[in-house]
Amino acid sequence: MKKFFDDIKRDVKFKSAGPGKKLTEDSSAKPRGMQTSAKHQPHHATPTEGAQRAGAAALARIEQQQRPKDIQTSQSAIRNQVKRELDAEAAATAVAIESCNLSVKDSGGLSVSGIYFICPLTGSKLAKSEREHCIKEAILMRFAEDPVEASIMMIHTFNKDQEKVKAAVDIVSKYIDNICKNPTEEKYRKIKISNKIFQERVSCVEGCPEYLQALGFQKTMLPIDGQDTSEEFWVLAEQDDDSLEQIKKWRDQLKEAEPVRARLDRQPQAFRSSPNATHFDLPSDFYNLTAEELKREQHLKSEIVERNAMLRTKAMREKEEQRERRKYNYALLRVRLPDGILLQGTFLARERVSALYQFVREWLVDDWQPFELMAPGGRKLNEDEDMALNECNLVPSAVVTFSWDEAVLADIAAAGKQKMSVLKPDLLENIKTLS
Repeated sequence: MKKFFDDIKRDVKFKSAGPGKKLTEDSSAKPRGMQTSAKHQPHHATPTEGAQRAGAAALARIEQQQRPKDIQTSQSAIRNQVKRELDAEAAATAVAIESCNLSVKDSGGLSVSGIYFICPLTGSKLAKSEREHCIKEAILMRFAEDPVEASIMMIHTFNKDQEKVKAAVDIVSKYIDNICKNPTEEKYRKIKISNKIFQERVSCVEGCPEYLQALGFQKTMLPIDGQDTSEEFWVLAEQDDDSLEQIKKWRDQLKEAEPVRARLDRQPQAFRSSPNATHFDLPSDFYNLTAEELKREQHLKSEIVERNAMLRTKAMREKEEQRERRKYNYALLRVRLPDGILLQGTFLARERVSALYQFVREWLVDDWQPFELMAPGGRKLNEDEDMALNECNLVPSAVVTFSWDEAVLADIAAAGKQKMSVLKPDLLENIKTLS
């Protein structure tokens, strides 16, 4: 750098010394254009080639000295940028976690936690997805205690096509009738397994082979008359009168039996009087809509104005109402009692109003007293006990009003009796507050 500035100084000093002249020229002669005093000459002279090379070298050295700092600054900027991105990602993750936590809290704040069922064989509480498996397991476990009853349960429960079940039951019942009417004739106590009707209508129905075995039939290979071959038969040994009477009872059980179905858990719950009584937050199990159906429903919403503007026939209105009813599988109902307490229960959407009356009566202290239930809008439900809940517009949720029969209340007041709590104490022990 010092050499660079020395070169600059020498160059400036040389230029400021005045114009040059040739040794052969007259010293008194001055060239034109040079009459101006030297002190008025401009000072932006062009550096020499050596000065330019020195300056370029100096700039190169300066750049070389500054480069590590620039690199360091660049790396620092990158680290800061990465840190900012990581912080942003962490913040986003925290928001997502908080959102999940809120979702969990919201699910805990549902009006009912879900749909549950009670197994009629074991009494255990089952989730909706568990009921079929648990019932089958309970039936199979019952074979150790009562194989006839278990096989009858299999026939009516394990087979979805009830028409096939009925056809199988009719044929097996006919076998038993023939045996009881002709107890000494061997041909009625044999069933050819390869028989077409038996194969198509009895053997294919789950539980029928187990039922025959429970009655006493055994698989046996019997020779075919006039042939050297044998075939497999279900064969029942000859029965005495008492055994035949028992077989008749088992036949009647088979004909009268129904599928074993899990019972809907009402999940009865009492709530204190609350302005939030009409607020319901239902789980998805209450709805009977697939993703495709939801899309169609969204599309139908855009046509509401047009449909309301047009005149619709009674058939059109009924068809629309039926479509609305099919949206829901279950109904969550609250009954507002005279003391302000709310009684809540879960129902199938297709259950009758009479089921609601029965549910309420089960939890009343004075279950003998007549009462009325009134739907939103003032409609008395005791006039519609044979109607389904979805036909009364009580799905997926509703609050109905409870009232005692006025004549009975007058009699109680005349007798000087004081009304106690409406609901049974064991339900009030777990009373909650709606949030």
